[in-house]
Amino acid sequence: MQNLNILSIAKRLQSIAQGGIFYSEDKPFDRERYEEISALSVQILSNLTEEPIEKISNLFTQERDGYQTPKVDIRADVFNESGNILMVKEKVDGCWSLPGGWADVGYTPAEVAVKEVQEETGLDVKTVRILAIIDKRNHPHPPEGWYVYKIFILCEVIGGEIFKNTTEISDVQYFSLQNLPSLSEPRNVYSQIKLMFEYRDNSEKAVYFD
Repeated sequence: MQNLNILSIAKRLQSIAQGGIFYSEDKPFDRERYEEISALSVQILSNLTEEPIEKISNLFTQERDGYQTPKVDIRADVFNESGNILMVKEKVDGCWSLPGGWADVGYTPAEVAVKEVQEETGLDVKTVRILAIIDKRNHPHPPEGWYVYKIFILCEVIGGEIFKNTTEISDVQYFSLQNLPSLSEPRNVYSQIKLMFEYRDNSEKAVYFD
């Protein structure tokens, strides 16, 4: 818990530093101090998350066009006729997640969900509705260097054919809640998958949001 509090502080410091850097272009002394705060926060984030300093630093450097804002992760929720949920096996850790990934510039959330399902599974889907908008900080994911909102979107299969090997994915299967595989916890945790099954069983359930 203490590490999570320090992580939150480090992220907040990085956000303040980036805003200060952006608005102090004509004040070299202030900019130098904000740069120092930024470097210190990157060091803290690297120590806590075990991500390389270069990876975290590069991510924040790319976003220095103003205040730092959360990254957005889109996850598609697809159920088959038996009521089981579609999951993909991530090559990066050998564990399973809902199809999805980072939101892309130029795509709506719905378009990202459709694109990710097609690219990762071969299935064509249409979006039905948003089920949940989650602040990743409030859920038991492993610590990471950036602040993330997760959007879960219910989708319906309209065509396509499952293929089980892509650049990032090594398998695609449907699972029941009682028979879930080992989850890729940076991407999704058990409580979130359970929530998706609750929506399957209650189509009138209101959108969950943190």
